Amino acid sequence: MTEQPVPAQQSETAPAGDHQPIKQRKNGLYPAVSDELAAHMRSGWADTELRGLEPLPQAAETARRRAALSRRFPGERLVVPAGNLRTRSNDTEYPFRAGTEYAYLTGDQTEDGVLVLEPAADGGHEAVLHVLPRSDRENGEFWLDGQGELWVGRRYSLSENERRLGLPCRDVRKAAGELAELDGPVRLVRGHDAGLEEALAGRLDPARDEELRVFLSELRLVKDAFEVGELQKAVDSTVRGFEDVVKVLDRAEATSERYIEGTFFLRARVEGNDVGYGSICAAGPHATTLHWVRNDGPVRSGELLLLDAGVETHTLYTADVTRTLPVNGRFTDLQRKIYDAVYEAQEAGIAAVRPGAKYRDFHDAAQRVLAGRLVEWGLVEGPVERVLELGLQRRWTLHGTGHMLGMDVHDCALARTETYVDGTLEPGMCLTVEPGLYFQADDLTVPEEYRGIGVRIEDDILVTEDGNRNLSAALPRASAEVESWMARLKG
Repeated sequence: MTEQPVPAQQSETAPAGDHQPIKQRKNGLYPAVSDELAAHMRSGWADTELRGLEPLPQAAETARRRAALSRRFPGERLVVPAGNLRTRSNDTEYPFRAGTEYAYLTGDQTEDGVLVLEPAADGGHEAVLHVLPRSDRENGEFWLDGQGELWVGRRYSLSENERRLGLPCRDVRKAAGELAELDGPVRLVRGHDAGLEEALAGRLDPARDEELRVFLSELRLVKDAFEVGELQKAVDSTVRGFEDVVKVLDRAEATSERYIEGTFFLRARVEGNDVGYGSICAAGPHATTLHWVRNDGPVRSGELLLLDAGVETHTLYTADVTRTLPVNGRFTDLQRKIYDAVYEAQEAGIAAVRPGAKYRDFHDAAQRVLAGRLVEWGLVEGPVERVLELGLQRRWTLHGTGHMLGMDVHDCALARTETYVDGTLEPGMCLTVEPGLYFQADDLTVPEEYRGIGVRIEDDILVTEDGNRNLSAALPRASAEVESWMARLKG
């Protein structure tokens, strides 16, 4: 990686602009910038302003979302930051992912951005987006600063962003100071920008700020048409990623779970922005660990692979799909018995997803099936009603049967309980249905042959006007269909 001029010690002759002077790396090979070089770097650059830019496809929807936010908090100043780059090691940063609330309301994904809804005289708000402008060529920022455009790539100009995003745009480097000088209370989405929180510290109230975050979380419960389309894109790419994995299982056997992780990641980066969460590539007994993301274990013929992964689109909507696959393409009798029980539970859960149903219904339906199978197999004493009342099935089912899905893999997580898990399903909601059975390798309450087997099947389900639609239906689920699908892919 090329050595960057990360700020550490100010160069004596670095030209200064109207913001922080450009600083040089402590141990850089060039101790200073001559006046002649500075002048040379300022001149001779073509005009690269992008003209004729069209608004982003979701621009009309982001405007509608901001209008809903404005109506909820009339007369109040609202501040929603994108967040900042975070250091991974010394002068390298983690890839930036904009805060969900910010991206949802603006469509923008760049670091340091700040959306401000300023109260207007008519009771509404004037929305203004504060973002980084093009790198300054007069003070040398574009080539001397570690985040200058010659180092990390071109940024949109303020006028370009206004056309793309449908919002007036200003220089974000002045935002904290300007907001600090304004009078009156303000609500801020916390946890993304420490500088803003410090600048507004005396005017913030934790309870009011939390109310803002809760509202924005609940606003995302029902997806609009654009969001549904993006979720379907994410799922379609995820299906192709699962197919990629099946085709290289022999190579994974020769290496490790990392080969599976890398294979799926390639599809996510080629067709989307990233993976929506750390891929769970759990082979053998690792499948009994719910969030196994180390992905450093062996992949063995005769065992199962639990693959829980999702592609995140360029607009930050993620799929969340799980399939449990026999590594050699054929389930053993016991694996099939356990798998078929989970499949039956998922079928019951999906059937319970419909408008007007309680959110909890799909979970209860799936758990009832699994509890019944555990009683039938003699692993827990019945009757089923007793098992469910005492929650005894949870030793082997462990988790809830699903969650909301959207820009976050566990979307709308801050919504009030009465509007989420105690709420009612509506058309446009998107959720996962993902029952599982997990028999830990050291569980002495089950027969030895069960130990180390974990099965989960997960699909992304859209609530429709007349029932539901399985967005991930292109991936086979029934055990016989899974075997046929794998055989075709392996040739």
